[in-house]
Amino acid sequence: MVLSDILKRWQVLLGKEAILCTGTDENGIKIQQAAAHAGMEPKSFCDQGAQVFKKLAERAEISNDHFVRTTDSDHRDAVQYFWFLLKERGYIFPAKHEGWYSVSDETFYPESAVHLILDPQTGRKIMTSIETGSQVEWASESNYHFRLSAFKDRLLEFYRQNPKFVVPASRMADVVKAVSSGLQDLSVSRPIERLTWGIRVPDDESQTIYVWLDALVNYITKAGYPWTPGRESGGGWPADCHVVGKDIVRFHCIYWPAFLLALDIPPPKQVLTHAHWTLGRQKMAKSTGNVVNPFHALDRFGVDTMRYYLALDGGINDDADYENRYIIKEYKKGLHGGLGNLTSRIMRGKCWDVRRAIESAGHPNQHKIDELSSAQRSRIQGASGIVRSFMDELDVGGALRTIMSRIYQTNKYINDSAPWDLATSNDPADKVQLDRIIYLSVEAVRVCGILLQPFMPGKMAQLMEILGVEAKHQTFEYAKLGADTSYGAPRVGLGKGTEGVLFPPLASDI
Repeated sequence: MVLSDILKRWQVLLGKEAILCTGTDENGIKIQQAAAHAGMEPKSFCDQGAQVFKKLAERAEISNDHFVRTTDSDHRDAVQYFWFLLKERGYIFPAKHEGWYSVSDETFYPESAVHLILDPQTGRKIMTSIETGSQVEWASESNYHFRLSAFKDRLLEFYRQNPKFVVPASRMADVVKAVSSGLQDLSVSRPIERLTWGIRVPDDESQTIYVWLDALVNYITKAGYPWTPGRESGGGWPADCHVVGKDIVRFHCIYWPAFLLALDIPPPKQVLTHAHWTLGRQKMAKSTGNVVNPFHALDRFGVDTMRYYLALDGGINDDADYENRYIIKEYKKGLHGGLGNLTSRIMRGKCWDVRRAIESAGHPNQHKIDELSSAQRSRIQGASGIVRSFMDELDVGGALRTIMSRIYQTNKYINDSAPWDLATSNDPADKVQLDRIIYLSVEAVRVCGILLQPFMPGKMAQLMEILGVEAKHQTFEYAKLGADTSYGAPRVGLGKGTEGVLFPPLASDI
């Protein structure tokens, strides 16, 4: 959710209208079994789970416009209409299906995609998915199929025309390879004897719609589907980006575009697929207790610290290991010792006047500037363009590292320039140089603060108040050197010691 929210807030920073949807997938055998195990009715079980995720989204300051639940009535109606059209066009047909089914993955696997292993916990031999490691069981049933095999060429042509459809490129290559090797028709319903909790197949109450066909339609539900003719794009479709885990690439990058192409609906423009978080280098799983309570983490470290850490260390290509000491390390380096320290050094400095520095140095200077200041100016001038190029490539981590490098370099620039030595001089040239150093330093903080708003909205709002930047000057167009010369007078008290600082010391290092 944090990754999606950063991408949404970035678009808003650019001045665009952006819509963010998140939610809960609440149908299927997995939910049916979990509810039974908890001794609850499925709907009550889902209500409870949805409330937890809603609270988490609110706590993490996710700016979602919609929270979709696949048990919502408008979603159910959209799914049944979607199914009806697929069947009307001849893409859905009844057949007998046999194969290896994974309850946790909610999908069938062919013989080539499973293998026999020895379960380390029980010592039993079990069949599992090679892709996900989930246990599978043999199932034979009569149900409905989707003619996925008919879409090999159309999908490959779509990928050829949209080579950046899947991010990163390595997973795009995997998708193309999988489709090139051939596609089998896809089972898209389950007999009601096996699956009662879900959306019924229209005109056949003996079958329940396959959970992934059901769940994927949620992306167009809040875009207004079924659409009134002529208003297909009114709700924001096609989506600019889906954000999904690497374990569900097949569903989102092969099945979903095939379903959409079958109805002449444009697929999403891109799918950003991320790796997973591990704990102790092991997969997080409720069954083993190897999990992190996100509410506890948010309470301990704060919302913006966690958003920063997840964006900075979260893996796209490879899994990332979660550990408190890593959060503490990045907080000390980047937030407390980096941006927080830099802000305090500049705004609390007693040897200079920030507002005066902006007024005197915040305009084209005819004087030759020193090498250090020239390099600092270039870093600020190039920051927004480089960050935008990373964000255009959906590389949130790269964008954040670019911003933070400017923070670290500005701290070094102050150290190397030693403005405190110039403050005691009566030489007018030294006064000019002092103002230039302070101006280029505070400009770096202002520009970086604007660019950091999608990552840490709460703390950057505080930073803008400390710098005295007006709300109308906090958009992307002002994230460039000299774009704003009206700031510099704090709108809040700067305090003393740790009081009022942007990122105070942590209460504990463990």
